[in-house]
Amino acid sequence: MTAPASPANAMPHVMPTYGRLPVALSHGQGAEVWDTEGRRYLDGLSGIAVNTLGHNHARFVAALQDQVAKMIHCCNYYQVPLQEELARMLVERSGLTNVFFCNSGLEANEAALKIARKFGHDKGIDRAEVVVYEKAFHGRSIATLSATGNPKVHAGFEPLVEGFVRVPLNDIAALEEVARTHPNVTAVFLEVIQGEGGVNPSGLQYLRDVRALCDQQGWLLMLDEVQCGIGRTGKWFAHQWAGIQPDVMPLAKGLGSGVPIGAVVCGPKAADVLKPGNHGTTFGGNPLAMRAGVETLKIMEADELMANAHHVGEHLTGLLRRELGTLPGVVDIRGQGLMIGIELDRPCGVILNRALDAGLLLSVTADKVVRLLPPLIFTQAQADELVSILAPIVRQFLSEPQPA
Repeated sequence: MTAPASPANAMPHVMPTYGRLPVALSHGQGAEVWDTEGRRYLDGLSGIAVNTLGHNHARFVAALQDQVAKMIHCCNYYQVPLQEELARMLVERSGLTNVFFCNSGLEANEAALKIARKFGHDKGIDRAEVVVYEKAFHGRSIATLSATGNPKVHAGFEPLVEGFVRVPLNDIAALEEVARTHPNVTAVFLEVIQGEGGVNPSGLQYLRDVRALCDQQGWLLMLDEVQCGIGRTGKWFAHQWAGIQPDVMPLAKGLGSGVPIGAVVCGPKAADVLKPGNHGTTFGGNPLAMRAGVETLKIMEADELMANAHHVGEHLTGLLRRELGTLPGVVDIRGQGLMIGIELDRPCGVILNRALDAGLLLSVTADKVVRLLPPLIFTQAQADELVSILAPIVRQFLSEPQPA
């Protein structure tokens, strides 16, 4: 029997779970990468907010090489001193108290959901509910895709996990109505800036109001900082712009600068909810990932990368608004620091390929939003270059007739 034909961009023997672009990246330096054909690209995506320090950062590479020569993995039967070091650094920067380490944002969000349910059970609530949001994205496991607010992510994986109450973002009246009508709610779970949903920021006053309502109701406030945390907005964590603290904060992506890592940072209300045997991981907290996290935070501070993200992000956003903001078809240009979304009035997936052809890496999310997530080492000159590539592509795209 002849095997069915594979898509042109498919990789033999690899499950076809990605719509891959026809480029294989070979190596990088700073905010630039090259493909296997020797072509250069400006990296405006950083592996979807992962490569905090860009590519081939000399101090980071040396630290990982040193760690690989010592120990890569040690299971959690034993103490891991680098876990304690990274946990202390995260606690100091967040004002929270305890950390659980895992391997990804999905795992961090799963742990947060388990904390919310166990928190409820400990209060005598047998069928705990968690408030989640329209357009949210928390992962692709059965539980986290159920928490996600995208029907396309749900499709084909029903029945979804129960126990979620969904509300619109930045609508405190909707959340107050949940407080009146859902006595089993134990937590509110939201992204400070929705990433996959279209770079949609939670309003600062809304975050303060949610914090106050959670305190009033005895709920946990769980803030998903997987994509927007670790300096991307110009502060360690995006919620700090609102002057609040969560009870549970999942982290991942940029924390390891490319090495897989996840963390759940908890405050006093949640830190002791999970007991020995309630949760665990084989790879989570391994010495290599912990060293990556420690060195990432140290280098960020030494190189003042949060200030750089803030200033270069303002420069980049200002350029985009000047070049594109008044064009018919541009709905909004929003975000904070180096997390920026350009919303158009029509599906714009073709821009992904056109930018690639022009030497720029970016993403299109929520069908109509061009998303920019450059590494935190991005310079103003590179921001200028990005706009010089992207603006003509967007102008040309918006000038074309729309499909009937």
